[in-house]
Amino acid sequence: MTARPNSLAARDGAYHFHGYTNALKNEQEGGFVVMRGDGPFIYTEEGKEYFDGLSGLWCCSLGFGQQPRLVEAAKRQMETLPFYHSFTQKVAAPTVELAEKLVRLAPVPMSKAYFCNSGSEANDTAVKMIWYYNNAVGRPEKKKIISRIKAYHGVTVAAASLTGLPTLHKDFDLPIAGILRTDCPHHYRFGEAGESEEAFATRCAENLEKLILAEGPETIAAMFAEPVQGAGGVIVPAKTYWDKITPILKKYDILLVADEVICGFGRTGNWWGTQTFGLQPDIITMAKQLSAGQLPIAAILINQRVFEGLRDNSNRLGGFGHGITYSGHPVSAAVALETIKIYEDLNIVDHVRGIAPLFQREMQAYADHPLVGEVRHAGLVGAIELVRDKASHESFDPKLTVGPTLVKFGHDHGLIVRPVSDSICFCPPLVSTEAQISEMFRRFDRALQDTAAWLKQEGHA
Repeated sequence: MTARPNSLAARDGAYHFHGYTNALKNEQEGGFVVMRGDGPFIYTEEGKEYFDGLSGLWCCSLGFGQQPRLVEAAKRQMETLPFYHSFTQKVAAPTVELAEKLVRLAPVPMSKAYFCNSGSEANDTAVKMIWYYNNAVGRPEKKKIISRIKAYHGVTVAAASLTGLPTLHKDFDLPIAGILRTDCPHHYRFGEAGESEEAFATRCAENLEKLILAEGPETIAAMFAEPVQGAGGVIVPAKTYWDKITPILKKYDILLVADEVICGFGRTGNWWGTQTFGLQPDIITMAKQLSAGQLPIAAILINQRVFEGLRDNSNRLGGFGHGITYSGHPVSAAVALETIKIYEDLNIVDHVRGIAPLFQREMQAYADHPLVGEVRHAGLVGAIELVRDKASHESFDPKLTVGPTLVKFGHDHGLIVRPVSDSICFCPPLVSTEAQISEMFRRFDRALQDTAAWLKQEGHA
């Protein structure tokens, strides 16, 4: 793309420093500027239509068009009380209502809600809470935290350290000390020849226990886990994985943090991914679909046991020494409350359960394609992994950038999806219709055909 002089794309290249972007390329070429949205579609500065098959960044559950009820909720709160903080026992009314709503919606018994502005902040704050809690209950040595290979928990210092993707560590001097890494529960990629999913799950559990014993159970505070590992490539855990992991965590008194930032609010066919996969968390973090991506807000739910430790220590010290200016921002809280009401009015979980079979059939139609190694999905999120050899699961040389190349072809056909290496990720808005889901895959099909032709032309197929 060549930026036009004085266009927004050119000005973006001149003035804007992006995340997850090649800064030199953006400076030279300019950005991809989005002007408006309508349902699952977005429209660029030039007026071209794109189906955004990732709901922005896994978050625009209600699509990109105007949601009058959310506009009105924001307007009403802006006119009533546009800001108040949540420090020193002060709080805005919508923040209280949202906290109550989330505790009542929780998939397992929870006691209190704490608010942040992003999933990264929520996971970072959860780490601080865990450290504070173990100091409070007289276990100052119990501080290490387990995360998984290919996990994604955010980009702030502690959250990026938990993230199991090397790109987020290189030249940032991460991860910090005290972060331990255990197996990714992806049977297709990490299972041994002839090993069933159940046997693989057993091996993952055994390796987890070995790690705990090698480090010392008295030193390990918590494990962070996404029900589905989203940005790691939509990795659905192997069968029986959580049945085998949970008893080990309980045996050694290790807290479980369920990162529901992507999975929460209906994405997997239940209100929570925790319900879909049978997790038993002590802490739950959430963001993204909490406000349908319309305003920044995130939350942490903590159970009574964790709360009592935080409560009693805050009393001993005179206060809980952590807070964020915009925590529980009243406008964001009002929009989040209305978003949840919309989900309830739409019976969003039932809608996802109704549309998911089509979504999954459309995906499974590619299972026999010569370039496709694995198709995986849960509810209305999934990935199609491209491989060089179906029989051996051999991946393409990363230097070929096959996944990113398919995504570029997708752009040509008006489709936005996300490559995680050579896994192509899909996460359409929860309110998508059958016709829209089919249209998304029609555009993907053209991109896949172009990719196959390109590989053949380049001598790689």
